[in-house]
Amino acid sequence: MGSKVLAIAKDEWRYWRRSKLAQTVLLIALVLAIASVWVTQAAITATAEKRQHMQAEAKQVFEAQPDRHPHRMIHYGHYLFRAPPPLSALDPGIDAFTGNAIFLEGHQQNSATFAEQKQSSGLNWLGKLTPAYVMQVLTPLLLIVLGFGVMTREREAGTLDFLKVQGVSPLTLMLGKAVALAGAGLLILAPLVVGALLTLLNGAAVLPVVAFVIAYLLYLAIWCGIVLAVSALASANSTSFSGLMAVWILMCLILPRIAGNTASVALASQGKLETDFAVLQSIRDTGDGHNANDPAFKALKDNLLAQYNVATVEELPVNFRGVVSRYSEAHHTEVLNKFAEQKMQSEQAQADIVRKFGWLSPAIAIQTASMKLAGTDLENYQRFLREAETIRYDFVQSMNTLHAEGLSYAQDANRYSSQQAKQEATVSSANWQILDDFHFTPLAPTQRFANSIMALLQLFCAMAVVLGFILFAGRRI
Repeated sequence: MGSKVLAIAKDEWRYWRRSKLAQTVLLIALVLAIASVWVTQAAITATAEKRQHMQAEAKQVFEAQPDRHPHRMIHYGHYLFRAPPPLSALDPGIDAFTGNAIFLEGHQQNSATFAEQKQSSGLNWLGKLTPAYVMQVLTPLLLIVLGFGVMTREREAGTLDFLKVQGVSPLTLMLGKAVALAGAGLLILAPLVVGALLTLLNGAAVLPVVAFVIAYLLYLAIWCGIVLAVSALASANSTSFSGLMAVWILMCLILPRIAGNTASVALASQGKLETDFAVLQSIRDTGDGHNANDPAFKALKDNLLAQYNVATVEELPVNFRGVVSRYSEAHHTEVLNKFAEQKMQSEQAQADIVRKFGWLSPAIAIQTASMKLAGTDLENYQRFLREAETIRYDFVQSMNTLHAEGLSYAQDANRYSSQQAKQEATVSSANWQILDDFHFTPLAPTQRFANSIMALLQLFCAMAVVLGFILFAGRRI
């Protein structure tokens, strides 16, 4: 049986070599795969180097500032840049839409900025054929064009009955055709595998890379099975082609859009304007940290006076204005973190709804598995936001502590009375050496693999359904 299967596969490959359409399809697929891997790999490498350089430059510029009032440095701020993980060279995921830098300053949490898609023209998507997009959307289409007639061609040419008479069972015939389609799929997948191996040289962990390649192998196997089954059931080439195109449009275009719209409707989130008003109202109730006489800080003032057994804030051993700034920032941050967590939980819930559609569409399942293994999914982006907020808060509170302990109340209160007083209300620039080197890394390899198990299970289930479909089609021949 093995020799028969191989002979059938060789005959199919021989037919494709003689077919200009098949040659063109394979050539287009290979060019797209190779070009996408090469271009994306080069772009991600350059981006990583650029962001690391900008991170070091931002730190250097901050530390080079002259003697200043500590609160001015809080508003001068600092930038954090998110370097892309190695596997993002194959699947950039949501990184192009979420932004890659955050400006850290006091009293507020800024969103990530400099998203590539937000800065691009409407036609820029034509230059964003990433390896993941080519494999997830275009390669199934090319496999359809290549193999829609693998079985119907035998039926239309009358050779199907002849093969049966010669003792070739439908199962053997379909296995041979499957081997031929699998060979074409592996040929198209080869550039992605090479790209995955290159990411190992750039620091990618072995487990996510292996799982990444296996996921795409499984995904292409699913589409090879779909092409084979529909071609076996169809009565003519035209019927097979139109049916497969309908399946591709449903799986790769319609269901992903339905999934996104369903998530948006089922879990509608507040708009930015509504959220901003709610945040402002909550922060207003905590007091204005720039006004030490705000009634919201009366209890703080009374407690400090009692603690140090003094009558006025001028007699305190610490600068009450700085204490107020530190106290206010802590309460502001609690409010900001509450709203930020609500937003992230809402985004996560919406993403979970979309991912459940992976049971219906392998295109959604492979997209989820690919991004999770690459470290370019929503969870890793939110992790970046949380890490950035931790650094922001530590940085701001360090300046507030310096404000409270490095300046006297009299110096701070009178700093605008004269130029000399303004100069005295500053601290040494040596105090700016508080920033640690920032290098964002995605979740641990084992955690990324664990997070992708559900999506991988969806792919395995889809493969099982397709195998059942193939067996059904084989009995119908």
